[in-house]
Amino acid sequence: MTREEKATVIEDLTSQLSDNSTIYLADISGLDAGTTSALRRACFKANIKLAVVKNTLLAKAMEASDKEFGELPETLKGNTSLMFSETGNGPAKLIKTFRKKSDRPLLKGAFIEEAVFIGDDKLETLVSIKSKEEVIADIVALLQSPAKNVISGLKSGGGKLAGILKTLSEK
Repeated sequence: MTREEKATVIEDLTSQLSDNSTIYLADISGLDAGTTSALRRACFKANIKLAVVKNTLLAKAMEASDKEFGELPETLKGNTSLMFSETGNGPAKLIKTFRKKSDRPLLKGAFIEEAVFIGDDKLETLVSIKSKEEVIADIVALLQSPAKNVISGLKSGGGKLAGILKTLSEK
């Protein structure tokens, strides 16, 4: 690979790192061709972009990026695959379900909305992270709850009052 090609790859990686707020680093080495193909298909269905990169080029792209990746560049040893997603827990869920069939991919680290997670032991934590849409739905449900209680109280109270008045008028 020539210097110009490397510079182009670094620029592309830097722009991808800047454009995405959810970045996972995984080790998929040891997977045979069929399993790797199945992983790629699962990523495509889950709207996750999967790319295998050279560690040195990714490290240079991380340095050139405006984001602070913390200890994430230190995990760049061995084979590394990048996973980009719109949802914070999407790749973690995919890795967890894929591991039911295979012992790979291993999670090296993740960068989610300014937070850095290092190590495969953080997979359960990442799976339980709620997506932005789920958090918004929870907040809307919490905001609607008191209003629903007031409306149902008014409806039931009005029904009771009408019933009492009807009973009194009949007597």
